[in-house]
Amino acid sequence: MASLRDIRRRIGSIRNIAQITRAMEMVAASRMKRAQEAILAARPFTEELDEVLARVSAAVDSEDEPLLARRPVRHVALIMVTTDRGLAGALNSNAVRNALRWVSERADAARGEEPVRVSAITVGRKGRDALRRAGIPIAAHFPQFGDRPTFSDVQPLGRIVIDDFLAETYDEVVISFSSFISTLVQRPAVRRVLPVERPSLQEGSVRNDEYLFEPSAEVLSRLLPFYVITDIYRAVLENIASEHSARMIAMRNSTDNAHELMDELTLVYNKTRQATITREMIEIASGAEAQAS
Repeated sequence: MASLRDIRRRIGSIRNIAQITRAMEMVAASRMKRAQEAILAARPFTEELDEVLARVSAAVDSEDEPLLARRPVRHVALIMVTTDRGLAGALNSNAVRNALRWVSERADAARGEEPVRVSAITVGRKGRDALRRAGIPIAAHFPQFGDRPTFSDVQPLGRIVIDDFLAETYDEVVISFSSFISTLVQRPAVRRVLPVERPSLQEGSVRNDEYLFEPSAEVLSRLLPFYVITDIYRAVLENIASEHSARMIAMRNSTDNAHELMDELTLVYNKTRQATITREMIEIASGAEAQAS
């Protein structure tokens, strides 16, 4: 049985840990609020951009646009968006597991044909380390873009995948990230970025307007790169909101578990202390009785 000093020392250590996790929970909660506001503000913009792309692609000749071109897939670029730091529950492990499942399913679908090669472009240290252990080659790595990334921060990543797709280094580009559903729910997702899938007009939004562009050949070629980078930027914002939500919940659970463990150890401490006092009283009484006799 542990001594009273050992139990007291352990209670003090757990109390210090609970204070740290409580502070981390509060920090994550404040950052989560800003991240949620950012992604909720970005979603209407991307939805409107989808509609603009659908209208423009329907109004101009887009058959020769290279970012829309589909070709046999032999080499895929996987953009893996994770965090640099841990203590976010199962957020990163779920995202990596979902990405590896996608790679495995893609390999199974190509069985009997030429194997599809997958190279990774990682954002965040956790995803880079996990994919490296899984044996997937890392073509490029970006550190996490911070808690409040701007559109210009994501542009270098977007230009890399666009240029490599146009140079036919990759035949397809997909992005894996954690989609923000709510504070309690973050869902791993894999979405294709290139070639761009032409959005369809939403029901009820069809108009009879005729759009005239001058020069018409440049409209779509200028819009598509912006659309691709915006798609990647939204995925990064989704992952940041998911990270802070998952970290806040994980730290809250850690704090609650620490308090429960402190209560259990306090009960053990009191029982041990009571048993010690009882034993000492019995020893004193026995000694006094022996001297009297």
